[in-house]
Amino acid sequence: MPIHPMPVASPATAPLIQFQQLNKWFGSDFHVLRDIDLDIARGERIVVCGPSGSGKSTLIRCINALEPFQQGSLSVAGVTLQPEGQEDERAIAQVRRHVGMVFQQFNLFPHLSVLDNLTLGPIHAAQVPRAQAQAQALQQLERVHIAEQAHKFPLQLSGGQQQRVAIARALCLSPDILLFDEPTSALDPEMVHEVLDVMVALADQGITMLCVTHEMDFARSVADRVVFMDQGQIIEQASPDAFFSQPRSERARQFLNKLLGQPTV
Repeated sequence: MPIHPMPVASPATAPLIQFQQLNKWFGSDFHVLRDIDLDIARGERIVVCGPSGSGKSTLIRCINALEPFQQGSLSVAGVTLQPEGQEDERAIAQVRRHVGMVFQQFNLFPHLSVLDNLTLGPIHAAQVPRAQAQAQALQQLERVHIAEQAHKFPLQLSGGQQQRVAIARALCLSPDILLFDEPTSALDPEMVHEVLDVMVALADQGITMLCVTHEMDFARSVADRVVFMDQGQIIEQASPDAFFSQPRSERARQFLNKLLGQPTV
């Protein structure tokens, strides 16, 4: 049985993101998200973890409407997203102006330079003048410590560099919320830390972050809260110290034992 979380936001402060009894199915029989209740405050840093197939990536993909849901409610930055079949395209477009996303597989256009990858969205989706878009792109490349690669093509870069380009691209529209879906899972082990270092620096700048990851050291050092999922449910959520030292559910204890290779209390 899931352990019901304590509310995070005070009554006077509306959550930046709020799931209420959200349910999602794939097809008619795969219930991928079950009665999700989750409030996320502005500036909060959340790590979502759990075994494969637990619904983690689907959860964060609902936030920017990459996945529809069938029941319940979801509000993002004051905009309410509707269940499947009732979608409001204007609301979806409004939400996506607030949300940036970094995927597992970079998703860069190989035939475009790094700079052109970053300016494509601002120029064509946000109608930003080209010179302004390029200046913003260079600023974001500086932010992720890769400005010297602006005129190269993605396949000329290492995996870690490509993922930093993907993070810079997500930052180019000045999102209030950054979503990370297993951002280091496609990287060689020696490249993981260069991406995590960039994410740690971003976390210190007040951006609201939700990160699906198995990098537990990152969760320990950066997260305000760890959300643990299994079989489409939020089983428990707690501060990193509490989650790693004294997980409340047997399922979380099993997960940590397997992942960390050491017993938890």
